[in-house]
Amino acid sequence: MTKALIIDDERDICELIEMSLMGQDITCTSAYSVKAAIKALKEEQFNFVISDIKLPDGDGLDLLAHIQKHYPGLPVCMITAHGNMDTAIRALKLGAFDFVNKPFDLKQLRSICKAALKENPGPDGGAGNTKPTATTGGGRSTNKVELIGDADIMQRVRDMIARVARSQAPVFIHGESGTGKEVAARSIHHQSNRGEGAFIAVNCGAIPENLVESEFFGYKKGAFTGANQDQDGLFVAANGGTLFLDEVADLPLSMQVKLLRAIQERAVRPIGGDREEAVDVRIISATHHDLAKRVSEGKFREDLYYRLNVIELTMPPLRERDGDIAILSRHLLAKLARDSGYPQAQLTPKALRKLENYDFPGNVRELENILERALTFVEGNMIEAEDIHVNENRLPAHNEPAAAPQPVHAYQPPPQPYPYPPQQPAYAPPPHYPQHSRDEDSAPYPQEAATYTPPPRSAAQLPDDLEDYMQTMEKNLLLKALEDCNYNKTKAAEKLGISFRAMRYKLKKLGID
Repeated sequence: MTKALIIDDERDICELIEMSLMGQDITCTSAYSVKAAIKALKEEQFNFVISDIKLPDGDGLDLLAHIQKHYPGLPVCMITAHGNMDTAIRALKLGAFDFVNKPFDLKQLRSICKAALKENPGPDGGAGNTKPTATTGGGRSTNKVELIGDADIMQRVRDMIARVARSQAPVFIHGESGTGKEVAARSIHHQSNRGEGAFIAVNCGAIPENLVESEFFGYKKGAFTGANQDQDGLFVAANGGTLFLDEVADLPLSMQVKLLRAIQERAVRPIGGDREEAVDVRIISATHHDLAKRVSEGKFREDLYYRLNVIELTMPPLRERDGDIAILSRHLLAKLARDSGYPQAQLTPKALRKLENYDFPGNVRELENILERALTFVEGNMIEAEDIHVNENRLPAHNEPAAAPQPVHAYQPPPQPYPYPPQQPAYAPPPHYPQHSRDEDSAPYPQEAATYTPPPRSAAQLPDDLEDYMQTMEKNLLLKALEDCNYNKTKAAEKLGISFRAMRYKLKKLGID
């Protein structure tokens, strides 16, 4: 038996929902308060919950949190006041499966309930305040899209995808070009209860501005010159599935407001049409731009930004995926041999080392292009280092396994206590530090340094092990930079004025995970 819990203090609303769901063979239990809802959840098992936000003895969002804690996986659809998108987005961020506005469209409500039942059918299709394991994505047994890589950061991405796939909330994917944003979007789609529906991907920057509206919403015959027949738009094509808006930052402002309305109302009006058509579409968007910065610059609507960015997923650059270049290379070489007829080839150790020393500004897409270029000209089935053509300026000198450690130019002594506390006032660092180094014939230090004569130091004031002392100070500096950058190695390297590869070398040398 399929069962739903309806929570609303307006009894006529509960009765309306019950009658609407009877046609889907769904048995409903109504509760008119938070207390009654909690009691019903303890006594019965339900496939999904529909709850109002405002209840006489509490907040529906607090009830949502209670259900998330005690009945994880039970889909909850929140009823919100018409036009109150802030509350709807908040509910989605807190884990709501979906939302519906008052006064709600019964067709839309039934569609949401159908999706919720796919998510939590219960044992043998019956009721149960449980759900399939997170890795199955609502009962779907396989992930049809591969996210290759064993790096810890990629495992976290896969875990995140498995979680967000269970929701209907919009997802915003951010990452550099070539990091696999569309692959992640397809993975979310295939693991969700929409996996049997269409996945429609569109590059928003590739559509001419004068055609954007007709591409998204479609048009009716005779709407304009050349409209010889009705044409469905992308929203209708993705109905029941997922619409992936790639490079959404490139949408013209005139289209952003129309897109916002379509997402909020879940309906589109074709050009030349006299009525709106309801659509059931999950939106996933992506861009390599800093969308928040675009908002501050007035190039992207703030309300659309918050509507799209309900759940955020960041795809890591290849340079931060330790150990994945070898795995990806094997996968891509096999794919190129299978799909394009290239010989099955392997990388020599030197060729792999050259790839691992490269920082890949174009990420995985660039890696595939480099390997395909190498396969085009290689003789035999072994790819040598000289077959790998990359920007040599982005490689360490002499193509060594790792860059030699570079002194930190912007050095500032760490705060007290030092491993060896100075017993005299601070003085200029030793001459081998680059920012203070100078030849005997060089110009004097700035005036404040020139007028200060450091007191003589005895041997007792120097550290017993100068190398250990310097390593300790360098380690403190690296840790401080990592802390300031929320442990983002790329940003920490930029802050210190060194390359990411040199940063990674130093961390490894100093034993910093």
